Amino acid sequence: MTLARQSIERTRTVSTTLPHLDAPTRSPHAATLDNPSRMITFAIVVVACAWFAWWRAKYLRSLNEAVSRRRPLGRDGIVVGGEGFVLERTGAPAILLLHGAGDTPQTLRYLGDALHAKGFHVAAPLLPGHGRRLSAFMRVTADQLTSAARTSYENLTAQHSWVGIIGLSMGGALAVQVAADATGLPALGLVAPYLVIPAKVDRAARLSWFWGVFVPAVPSADGISVRDPVERERSLAYGVFTAAGLRALRQTVRRAVRASPRLRAPTLVIQSREDNRIQVAAAEQAFARLGASEKRLEWITGAAHIITVDYGRDAVIALLADWMQKHLPSSV
Repeated sequence: MTLARQSIERTRTVSTTLPHLDAPTRSPHAATLDNPSRMITFAIVVVACAWFAWWRAKYLRSLNEAVSRRRPLGRDGIVVGGEGFVLERTGAPAILLLHGAGDTPQTLRYLGDALHAKGFHVAAPLLPGHGRRLSAFMRVTADQLTSAARTSYENLTAQHSWVGIIGLSMGGALAVQVAADATGLPALGLVAPYLVIPAKVDRAARLSWFWGVFVPAVPSADGISVRDPVERERSLAYGVFTAAGLRALRQTVRRAVRASPRLRAPTLVIQSREDNRIQVAAAEQAFARLGASEKRLEWITGAAHIITVDYGRDAVIALLADWMQKHLPSSV
């Protein structure tokens, strides 16, 4: 009897500690759903997010359509006329041309044709994220740009014994990076090089992680970059900057600034006094930082930023061609 009584008492003790298995299980959101004000707030947030996603997609679609109407794409997905180009001269001295941010090799075609006529092999690649749908410009990075410039230079040096580089705008910043690490680069041309980033551009790039979420792209706000109306109409540039494109530009310029003192190649810099993006004082400061012992700064007037197609381009092209020919080996 004692053992039986003890067993019954143990059973009663255990049963009192067991959870109530018949109690209803509540979801984590039950408290929210039971509270009308929280339900309303939750619904407003969901609707707002859905509306923003719809608005952003519509805005980007209309922006892409506007850009595509002005600069139609070919079957390869590249803007017609903005493709990279190669002007062949087997075994001849070669020159790599690098275009600017948001633009295409179209801005370098006059220069390329003139150099080719002077006996040079010319290569002008289309940089990553450029000359395509705007969505490509929304994914571009500084690493992609730098890698493309280096690869293009290496490909030319594998086929030609003499290779020079000419960079326009951001292409000038890329050219400085490549030249600073290249052993024995014979000649470098920097055309309106982006070697100083304006304070407002720097600020916009740093804040782009925030505003880029809300606005896929913003119009370029540096004024007219080509004064010649005929050439301005022919431009194949995006005409807008994405958050990623702005960050890539900022990082590319910062890398070029760090590389400038290591530059050793003979360097010609050509700058317009009326450049809408680069002030005279900023251009002079950037020139002073270049480490090359042989360097020259030439000023032109009457043009804006893209001086390879603007008023006075013939003088710009002649200066670059003469600089490259001056640094050819005597046997060529």
